[in-house]
Amino acid sequence: FSLENTDTRTRGRGIQLLSQVLLQCYSLLQEKEVLHLVLFYESRLQDHHLVIPSVLQGLRALSMCEVLSPGLAVSVLKAIFQEVHVQSLMQLDRHTVYSIITNFMNTREEELKGLGADFTFGFIQVMDGEKDPRNLLVAFQIVRDLIAKDYALGPFVEELFEVTSCYFPVDFTPPPNDPHGIQREDLILSLRAVLASTPQFAEFLLPLLIEKLDSELQSAKLDSLQTLTACCAIYGQKELQEFLPSLWSSLRREVFQTASEKIETECLAALHALSACLSRSVLSSDSEDLLDSFLSSILQDCRHHLCEPDMKLVWPSAKLLQAAAGASLRTYHRITRSVLPLLLEQYTKHTQSSQRRTILEMLLGFLELQQKWGHVEEDESTLLSLQAPVCSVVFSALTDPSVQLQLVGIKALTVLGSLQGFLSSSDLELVVDHLIRLALHEEDSQSSEAAMEAAGSLAPTYPKVFSGHMVPRLEEELQSGRAVKGESCHNHRSLWQRCLQALAAVSTHTSIVKETVPVLLQHLQKVQKGTEAGNTQDVVSVCQSLHRVALQCQQDAESCWYFHQAVVPCLLAMAVQAAMQESTHTLPGKALLEEEVLAAMIPVISAATTHLSPELAAQSVSHVVPLFLDGEVSFLPQNSFPCSFQPFGDGECLEAQRRLVALLMAFVCSLPRNVAIPQQEWLLRELLALSCSCNCPFTATTAAKCFAGLVNKHPAGQQLDEILQLAVNRMEPSLAEGPRRMQALTLLLWVTKALVLRYHPLSSCLTDKLLGLLGDMELGPAAADGFSLLMAESPDVLHKGCHADVRIMFRQRFFTDNVPKLVQGFHGAGPDVKANYLKGLSHVLNHLPKPVLVTELPTLLSLLLEALSCSDRVVQLSTLSCLHPLLLEAPQIMSLHVDTLVTKFLSLTSSPTMAVRIAALRCAHALTSLPTTVLLPYKGRVIRALAKPLDDKKRLVRKEAVAARGEW
Repeated sequence: FSLENTDTRTRGRGIQLLSQVLLQCYSLLQEKEVLHLVLFYESRLQDHHLVIPSVLQGLRALSMCEVLSPGLAVSVLKAIFQEVHVQSLMQLDRHTVYSIITNFMNTREEELKGLGADFTFGFIQVMDGEKDPRNLLVAFQIVRDLIAKDYALGPFVEELFEVTSCYFPVDFTPPPNDPHGIQREDLILSLRAVLASTPQFAEFLLPLLIEKLDSELQSAKLDSLQTLTACCAIYGQKELQEFLPSLWSSLRREVFQTASEKIETECLAALHALSACLSRSVLSSDSEDLLDSFLSSILQDCRHHLCEPDMKLVWPSAKLLQAAAGASLRTYHRITRSVLPLLLEQYTKHTQSSQRRTILEMLLGFLELQQKWGHVEEDESTLLSLQAPVCSVVFSALTDPSVQLQLVGIKALTVLGSLQGFLSSSDLELVVDHLIRLALHEEDSQSSEAAMEAAGSLAPTYPKVFSGHMVPRLEEELQSGRAVKGESCHNHRSLWQRCLQALAAVSTHTSIVKETVPVLLQHLQKVQKGTEAGNTQDVVSVCQSLHRVALQCQQDAESCWYFHQAVVPCLLAMAVQAAMQESTHTLPGKALLEEEVLAAMIPVISAATTHLSPELAAQSVSHVVPLFLDGEVSFLPQNSFPCSFQPFGDGECLEAQRRLVALLMAFVCSLPRNVAIPQQEWLLRELLALSCSCNCPFTATTAAKCFAGLVNKHPAGQQLDEILQLAVNRMEPSLAEGPRRMQALTLLLWVTKALVLRYHPLSSCLTDKLLGLLGDMELGPAAADGFSLLMAESPDVLHKGCHADVRIMFRQRFFTDNVPKLVQGFHGAGPDVKANYLKGLSHVLNHLPKPVLVTELPTLLSLLLEALSCSDRVVQLSTLSCLHPLLLEAPQIMSLHVDTLVTKFLSLTSSPTMAVRIAALRCAHALTSLPTTVLLPYKGRVIRALAKPLDDKKRLVRKEAVAARGEW
């Protein structure tokens, strides 16, 4: 009744109901049913305009039917093209039309192609005048499919281009709180994919791009350059030929004149793409060599600028030349053949170091491009023909008094060394000589460090040269350096220390590592035996060099296992020997037992262990754990010790041995999680007992950290529950009273951290114990600082690098669970302990990801402001560092409290603590990111108040005051 009703609205409602039903059950329809429905809906397209939206919904449902008879898709689209004026419809109805076309293109491609260019023309009519960004994204996709799937465009190429290019460049700003989430960038990328999809658009698109490049609108220039770069991927010489002079003129002008780094970068990318495009084009014998003429234009317009005495356009010209040269091997040879001799001539001609540096930096840019093409080819390479003058220029830079020129020379040397076959054996020996001189004897630390880095980069390429020449020279200097060690260098680092650093830096190949590691260990052994006087800092320096070598070995399995086998047993043997000498009151190796030295050994052993394969790690752990539990020393080198090794034994005489638990921690806490630790339950019990009973804070802390590291990786189950219950039973009475409350707190903190990281259920119980201790007069401040330990990255245990079980977003979870308790505790605490809650809160907030913190800011800001009034400098500093990024990231919320913020920050600029004064000034500076209308009433007051720290006795404070006051 409704479908045939003469009343338009009634008829419309009937068709609407039918269409809604079809959208739910189109997959159940039979082929004949679909045929009758299609014919019905096609006839309804001639109906009243109020009915059309419902008709289109029905056709959309039918376009998804798999049983659609051949020819019906074409019939439907012809009817829509002829009967419906699409752009007069509402947005949703236009979107329905695009959906029908998309559905048919996905399922009835061959039928639609049978329409020929009529289909393209029909779609052009549908799309022409579209304005809604939601519809445009779909329409652009249809155009891309038309081209990519090779539909016939016929005589309508220009019309198709016009109907899409009218949106270029995209000018769209999404409305606030847009539920559709369409961004300007989405439209830009979608339209660019259309414009750069076919060479057939080139004759229309390239003039448009040139026109937009000449406009004043920066966004239009950027969009045009990026589109040109995209087009070059599919264009050839034929498409570009007519427009190359105009394109080059526009690109050159922009690079020479623009003040925008973005535009310069995109211009260079476009020039690179143009050169690559011309390089790819196949040349026929009778065609003009467009690439050669294009490069000739570039050389003609840029080359002479490299010779100008004022050097104003040197860098823009060099960048343009390098952009073109980097496009292909052919462009590289063509440009370097003309430019490299000129640069070498200019280097010799100019005598000022600053000018020489600029020329060498340009030369370096071309040398780096050669790396892209691999080895130097003798027949074509300009570089090989200029080997002698290039080496001469680079070597002269290395001996120049200017540090900046030296640094560029070192970079150039590294690049030359990476070009296989470029440097002769005599050149390589000279390279080593220069690197040794710069690394050891150059006063400026920048050149010294750069030379060491260069040696490390080149050593894997020339291991025999560095092994045969550099390592023996360094060893010799190391021996002589001992005699003069302590003589002051410009940067107060001795020759001896530089030798250690250079030995470590060059250890980037297995063969070299096997020579340098014994040299470094030899110095520790001499200290341990007493044959060489060694203070703590000397031993720490050797350990730091060993650590660097360990890190460099991690990427190579052979080097890693060699280092582990050579270093870990040796360090353990020396430490055990020193501990036994301490026990028997002989003192040659005492330096090895200093906390600072043991702390320096920890990262060496850890780095040597983390990258071991599970099989090799299991082999090593079967020796190390019995050493500490059973005193089994047979695997140690030089293992004739005066007494037994009992680090977990009782007695004051074993205090030195107990310190070595730090080395056990470094090893076992760095093992992969799938490596079984022998006698683990016994080991955990011994560590637990030591952490609670030891009088030495260093030993107690390392035992607690080792216990926590093992607990973190321990498989869940009854054994873990039992050991944790044992730990709780040991901690609780010690926390309540007695002389070892601080040791018990340290253990509580590390065990809590171990469990928080892995989301263990007991973590909340232990965190509650910690929260309860904030109200303790004796332990409260230390418990508050413990929240920093829980949230921060630990350098030696319980981090992902040592295979700890660290769950994602554990900080956010800790924040959600515990910050409400901290706030509640603060409000209920007495005045003597309120600061502890503020300190704990500020530590948690300081380590929280900033986006999370911004969302929670409104509820916590008042408490943070109250924390600024706390007299505890740690609370002040932590709160200021928390507020600083919030001023930049949440200006609207912070503006509501500007009066309080200004008062607090200005007050703290007079703090007796320098770090607090600096942080307060940085926050005062960050206040300027708030809306100007909010700040204006405070401008005069702030400027007057910031005059005082301009005269601060500390330079760093004065520097921050100048920056903040200037901004205000």
